[in-house]
Amino acid sequence: MNKDCTLVWFRRDLRLDDNPALRAAIAAKTPVVPLFIWSPEEEGAWSPGPASRWWLHQSLEALSGDLKSRGSRLILRKGSFLQTLTGLLSDIHPVRVLCNRIVEPGWLEIEEQISTLLRAEKIPIVSFNGSLLAEPGTLLNRQGRPFQVFTPFWKTLLRVYLPEEGWTAPRVIPAPKQWPDSLPLEALALEPKIDWAGGIRATWTPGEKGAHTQLSAFIKKRLETYPEGRDFPAQSDTSRLSPYLHFGEISPHAIWHCVADRAAFHPHPGLMRGEETFLRQLAWREFAHHLLFHFPHTAESPLRPEFSSFPWRHDPTALEAWQKGLTGYPIVDAGMRELWRTGWMHNRVRMIAGSFLVKDLLLPWQKGAQWFWHTLVDADLANNTLGWQWVAGCGADAAPYFRIFNPVVQGQKFDPEGVYVRRWVPELAQMPVAWIHHPWDAPLEILGRAKVKLGISYPWPIVEHGTARIRALAGLDSVKRLIIETR
Repeated sequence: MNKDCTLVWFRRDLRLDDNPALRAAIAAKTPVVPLFIWSPEEEGAWSPGPASRWWLHQSLEALSGDLKSRGSRLILRKGSFLQTLTGLLSDIHPVRVLCNRIVEPGWLEIEEQISTLLRAEKIPIVSFNGSLLAEPGTLLNRQGRPFQVFTPFWKTLLRVYLPEEGWTAPRVIPAPKQWPDSLPLEALALEPKIDWAGGIRATWTPGEKGAHTQLSAFIKKRLETYPEGRDFPAQSDTSRLSPYLHFGEISPHAIWHCVADRAAFHPHPGLMRGEETFLRQLAWREFAHHLLFHFPHTAESPLRPEFSSFPWRHDPTALEAWQKGLTGYPIVDAGMRELWRTGWMHNRVRMIAGSFLVKDLLLPWQKGAQWFWHTLVDADLANNTLGWQWVAGCGADAAPYFRIFNPVVQGQKFDPEGVYVRRWVPELAQMPVAWIHHPWDAPLEILGRAKVKLGISYPWPIVEHGTARIRALAGLDSVKRLIIETR
């Protein structure tokens, strides 16, 4: 029986490098018992979706291997967090429990329950900030309130954030004399029974090693062109680090250190260098998590309450067409198919596809957030919430609702040669550039040569954008009138 060990509870920190909880456990100079508990029921509506579960399986497998190479092992359990920990405490009697915080509403409630349990057992639990650059609540405006606009948040972060010293994973992790029982990874049933994840598997390498390989390749090959190239989905100029950050396979501190040394980070006014542009995107992730911490209701409800009365439509057929990439708008369909095939979508196309759902189809942003949660390998509650409320015009620092993306113009601007569309919508592969983003306007002889039969091989547009725009603006006017009437 182990009576002097430290229990390290892994969750969204599936790494050994720069892991504050693990570092504290090593510093305690006691045997370390790494633990992961799978309890999707207790995570409620925001338990990981199928794509995220696939990634989680691979990440746990990688973490288990990394621990094994250091003389340790990952204990896997399944079931209620409270019951699982209660049973484990009787087996190993740890002197402390260490973990890294998750600042999401559901997880904060779970952590409070666990803390109550451990206090009753006279076992201290200590949590650390292992996923953000700054603690939520430490970055506030002059009135002492949370920022709801990104630019002043970014400037404050730059002023107060001092990159922490990186901590390298230990070569050896002290092991207990006797290991508690552990489930095999397969018992968690994270991978799909029907192997639909082939495209995702071919696209990604989950795990801590994969995260650092991805970061290194980005810095060497794409950081310089990132400011201009990141908006063009046919180019590979984005970092694609989002799933690694979500699962904690790499820390934001480590990324910051690798991209730019804080003391030398002095962007010239008006000059958007690769380092600054990319670190701003890292700060957007930070902004999203701070917002969700301060406004936990926004995962399901608009930050701007007047939008609760917005006249959304109920149209399951249109929603399904959007989900399957069959809207008849090539840039939208390309993005939705990339999502289904790879578990990821280029950020510019996320905005275009999101705008199409909420403004052209007038369907609730929550429907889009749920679908992204289901299909994204980087499904992150804070980022997902901020992104969808931004595009719907009802959140913090949101795009004005009257800003309605024209999917044809967006396609022509950001996929000018149609390379991205041809990659993901192969039935349009032979369409000339002049017509690739609006094939319904092409002459019949052009369609014939391209072997495109509208309504058969590729759908007609499910909505006319000009008409949809007018309808969306009318919906906004109804919200404005309601605000005036209730004042």
